[in-house]
Amino acid sequence: MTRPGLPVLAGIVLLGGLVAAPFLLKPYGIYILTLWAVMSIAALGLNLTLGYAGQVSLAQAAFVGIGAYTVALLLPMGWPFPLAFLAAGLLCFGVGWLLGYPALRVQHHYLAFVTLAFSTLAFLVMRNEQWLTGGIYGLQVQRPVILGWSARRAPEFYYLTLGTLAVLSIAVWWMIRSPWGRAFTALRENPLRALSLGVDTRRYTLLAFAIGSGLGGLSGALYAPLVQFIEPNAFALGLSLSILLMVIVGGAGYFLGPFVGALVSVLLPEWLRFTAGYYLMAYAVIVMLLLAFSPTGIVGLADRWLQAWRAKAAPDSEAGPSPAAPSPTAMETTP
Repeated sequence: MTRPGLPVLAGIVLLGGLVAAPFLLKPYGIYILTLWAVMSIAALGLNLTLGYAGQVSLAQAAFVGIGAYTVALLLPMGWPFPLAFLAAGLLCFGVGWLLGYPALRVQHHYLAFVTLAFSTLAFLVMRNEQWLTGGIYGLQVQRPVILGWSARRAPEFYYLTLGTLAVLSIAVWWMIRSPWGRAFTALRENPLRALSLGVDTRRYTLLAFAIGSGLGGLSGALYAPLVQFIEPNAFALGLSLSILLMVIVGGAGYFLGPFVGALVSVLLPEWLRFTAGYYLMAYAVIVMLLLAFSPTGIVGLADRWLQAWRAKAAPDSEAGPSPAAPSPTAMETTP
């Protein structure tokens, strides 16, 4: 089998496994897998903001919460779920655009403090404005019925979430391979150089925040009907740090990073429950070891291994023009 065929085959097998999962898992297993899909959408948005555009944000949990409360408030008013879902994304897109303005003046850890302040503000509004959000008493959320098709059972809602994740992933894949994606990468690598090359850094900084925030809102719009009850503590700073961990552990700046990071963050604690009360400690140790030995995350580590394997598997005929002189490839790999 050719090398390009291996990733395609792996993707087909993975997709088939995700589609067949509800037939093989119990309801709790379906819930965990659905939660992975929901968190992957939020991590996909943060990866766009942080991994590609280089803008540090600790506010993703706030946008997940805004999206969740938007759906929870609009559905009882008679809004169909697709419209409430889009409204959550558009609202977070607009708020994210406004939040991007401080990023035009501050960078790095200063920007992290600004987004942290916004996240704290959003949490306080969710907790204290009981007339709007229900406060500490929370809000009940029903799973949707779309055009007569009920997604209230766990398998149906899983397929709805998985289909949404697939559509959004394709959209993000197209975006990062478009001129927008190249502009985001230039903004991350060197903003001054990007500006000198004609990139509108102001516009793309705002877009990075807005699109990443909008994806966070769409994640929240699915999270609310998944858990069927939302309250402010679910969207506290801990969730922002968890989503940030997903991006970093999976591999910031890699398209597959958020999916792998969400898989680790959601599933690994479940797999470690056999350690009883020590599973969180074991989870923390595993994550620290991973980041110590692979700062680029799991996908970055796999990418290095793949490149090393390809270098070893290269035929000798491609090593150089003549046996008399060492090839550039051989010179690079010689210690």
